[in-house]
Amino acid sequence: MMSAISPPVMVGVFAGKDELKVARLVSWLAIGLLAAAAIASMLLSTGVSTTAFEGAFIHDTFSLYAKSAIYLAAIVAMILAINYLETEKLARFEYPVLIVLAVTGMSLMVSSNDLMTLYLGLEMQSLALYILAAFNRDSQRASEAGLKYFVLGALSSGLLLYGASLVYGFAGGTSFAAIAAAAESDPDSLGLLFGLVFLLSGLAFKVSAAPFHMWTPDVYEGAPTPVAAFFATAPKLAAMVLIARVLTEPFAAMADQWQQIVIVLAILSMGIGAFGALMQSNIKRLMAYSSIANMGYVLVGLASGTQIGVWAVLLYMTLYIVGVAGTFGVILSMRRSEGMVERVEDLSGLAQTNPGLGLAITGLLLSIGGMPFLVGFFGKLFVFYAAVEAGLIWLAVVGALFSIVSISYYLAILKRVWFDEPRGEFLPAPAGVAAVTRIAGLSTVVLLPFVALLFAQVIRAGGGIGS
Repeated sequence: MMSAISPPVMVGVFAGKDELKVARLVSWLAIGLLAAAAIASMLLSTGVSTTAFEGAFIHDTFSLYAKSAIYLAAIVAMILAINYLETEKLARFEYPVLIVLAVTGMSLMVSSNDLMTLYLGLEMQSLALYILAAFNRDSQRASEAGLKYFVLGALSSGLLLYGASLVYGFAGGTSFAAIAAAAESDPDSLGLLFGLVFLLSGLAFKVSAAPFHMWTPDVYEGAPTPVAAFFATAPKLAAMVLIARVLTEPFAAMADQWQQIVIVLAILSMGIGAFGALMQSNIKRLMAYSSIANMGYVLVGLASGTQIGVWAVLLYMTLYIVGVAGTFGVILSMRRSEGMVERVEDLSGLAQTNPGLGLAITGLLLSIGGMPFLVGFFGKLFVFYAAVEAGLIWLAVVGALFSIVSISYYLAILKRVWFDEPRGEFLPAPAGVAAVTRIAGLSTVVLLPFVALLFAQVIRAGGGIGS
């Protein structure tokens, strides 16, 4: 995929001086490239695992499922961005190129079978994301968001590299196979455990799991809204898949040790995300805290240390991406004649002024919150089921209690949408944004009969990992 980036870059350089037309052309070229990559990933899923580059890169159903989801999420983020960037006079061909570069890094992350490829993939993704966060160079908020993300991202990279160096020193190799052999021969190795703690700390930053979440609210609020939508979908999925692979393959023999770390991360994330969101008046900051809480629920499934937990992680992340992409579509629809608005109170009376958008945000928020009889409910059901099956009944109960808290702030938004007096109508949303919002909103109900089929696909994708 890396070599395929060249055509969009060359088109952007030589297509002409009309920035708007060039940006639109390169955006659609990038969408076509990502669509082709998604189709190829689906067709290449044969169930046979192969490796390349001396075993540093793995090609299996787990990585291919993740890549397909990442490419599709990136396509949706691109569609959400096109009209926004043109309206805000930010349309430049570098934007889709940066998206494709970030996605290339994510592709390497989910296929990592060595600490070297793990780090290369993370940094390729991160460097592009730092620039995207500050893409609106004339905005002080965006510049601050990019700077904060970069500084804290550098800290997380340092933690990850230090952990990787410890693991390399005590395992005698960087490949996952060498680390797995060392862990099996000495599951109580203090050196490997310290290395794992630092490695997991660096990876936890990428999914904004507490206490490594501090960048998330400011970056979501300050970055351009389509960038925040991208941050909330594909990178979260890629990082969570990478964490699942790292814990269940090279460190499988140390499950008793890392399980305790993951439980702490899960509880902190659920608590900080749930209670932090209650105090937010900015919808983008609220979605940031919501993402922190949701990563906590995903970690509940991963804490089980079983294959069921891995399946639950994949299912949850897939359904979560559908909900959050649609919700950011609603946020991008919050435009009045004076410009974009972001306060929760701006949604007042939405069901009266725009019933279709009101219904869409209702289904999306309740699905993200895990309300029964919407698809998001099954994501939470399976992560809690994985925890119960592993004997972590108390953790599932804690997760359910925090989930009740989370539902309260979603219901507070919906109370404004349905029962408050309108504060003015929004301008008609661009066709791409409206399509994403409506399709995602309908999917929260329409996908219900297909959850079993999706779960079967998830089982197939996760069948080889950790075995």
